[in-house]
Amino acid sequence: MSQAWADQLDLLIRARTPILWISSGEEERCLTLLEGAARRLGNRTLLAWDFITGLSGMPSRQGEASRNPLAALDGLNALSPGAAGILVLKDFHRYCEDASICRRLRNLASDLRQVPRTLVITASQWQVPTDLQDCITQLELPLPEAAEIRALLANIAEACGQSLDGEVLEELSLGCSGLSEQRIRQVAARGLARRGHLGAGDLAEVLEEKRQAIARSELLEYCPSGASPADIGGHGALKQWLQQRHQAYGEGARRYGLPLPRGVLLVGPQGTGKSLTAKAIAHGWAMPLLRLDVGRLFAGLVGASEARSREMIQLAEAMAPCVLWIDEIDKGFGAGLGGDGRSDGGTSQRVLASLLTWMAEKTSAVFVVATANGVERLPAELLRKGRFDEIFLLALPDASERRAILDLQLKRRRPEHGLPLEVVVDRTAGFSGAELEQVVIEAMHLAFAEGREFGETDLIGAAAQLVPLSRTAREQLEALEQWASSGRARPAASRPADCGK
Repeated sequence: MSQAWADQLDLLIRARTPILWISSGEEERCLTLLEGAARRLGNRTLLAWDFITGLSGMPSRQGEASRNPLAALDGLNALSPGAAGILVLKDFHRYCEDASICRRLRNLASDLRQVPRTLVITASQWQVPTDLQDCITQLELPLPEAAEIRALLANIAEACGQSLDGEVLEELSLGCSGLSEQRIRQVAARGLARRGHLGAGDLAEVLEEKRQAIARSELLEYCPSGASPADIGGHGALKQWLQQRHQAYGEGARRYGLPLPRGVLLVGPQGTGKSLTAKAIAHGWAMPLLRLDVGRLFAGLVGASEARSREMIQLAEAMAPCVLWIDEIDKGFGAGLGGDGRSDGGTSQRVLASLLTWMAEKTSAVFVVATANGVERLPAELLRKGRFDEIFLLALPDASERRAILDLQLKRRRPEHGLPLEVVVDRTAGFSGAELEQVVIEAMHLAFAEGREFGETDLIGAAAQLVPLSRTAREQLEALEQWASSGRARPAASRPADCGK
């Protein structure tokens, strides 16, 4: 644990903070840290209580107040007059809606300021009742840091009669970054059970543990990233920019003084390859791809959305280095904010603010890729410099890019195709990449129904039947082009953004 956090804990206890809420689900780790604080502050007595076993930490009162939360609050009375102590209450937040317990806590908040005694409530999430908000101080317990993880793994290996090689220990510690202490112990236990020792082979167990953590959260989706940059037709400027940012993850970049990349916002019409680009980044950089549907952050209870946002951030950082794909961010926040953000009590604004603050201040290797079909509903705070490294416009492909996309789609299905594409390219002006793919598929359907191989005529016929988005939503595309041409976004293609005209 960082010295700064330990100092903050000591300060709150010495300052006679009456009721302290440590925001964490790691009870064993909380107790260990509080034991250290009790020693540093003059060997204060540390007591603990849970609903089943009652009080512990003082033999003469062992098991008292079992199944009696109200009586548990008198646990500190077991100490001799004037003695300093800390009482840890596990799961106690579940009982604080009770009127008698709430009243007793408010009384204790006043009484404990006069004596060196502290109540500590441990809970991962808690909507503190309004009557108690002035009485309770929250201290969030971060996940184990690198030094803490190294010490934990080294101790586990030593307890099994093993000495971990320095390089292996560093590799395992980096892989376990973002996992709770309990999860790290579980990963180590599985490695010991399978191979009898800890080693580099446990990295697969670490990744699987992280995948399970993502699945349990229901906030993020662990996506396969089979696409590669070679699967993207065009967007040469964007590809070159991404290659530069990928190089910034190396140790040489740290020595050079470069910060870790923040992320990129991809704006453009539907079907221009925004989602494919997000997958290609993760595949090309050999990083896990986590997809965030912004709608999953919002919950009905007051304060729950903000808590879910913090949990999402914690999960993303647990997977670092990774790519966090925020899909259709304009629908998630733009629609929620509406005109003044008051339609949902300001929840959207608070969630967006916490996300933007994290994006601007994060030091973890989480590369954020946000996609948006339009910019008219995006809040101005999101477009401000410092949130993303860059904003790119993925316009409709020009003639050379349409040729490359058609050739790519044909070779995916007919590796040795030799079809002429000049006429098809000319007939598909204004088509998006997705629409060009549909032209190839429709041509195959036409030929397959007649029991023959498809050819140029089928492609031309399929193109004639499809009405592209550039015709049905011309006004929106022109507005997007005008917005990008004002210097607010860089063209993804190695040409001026023209939306495929």
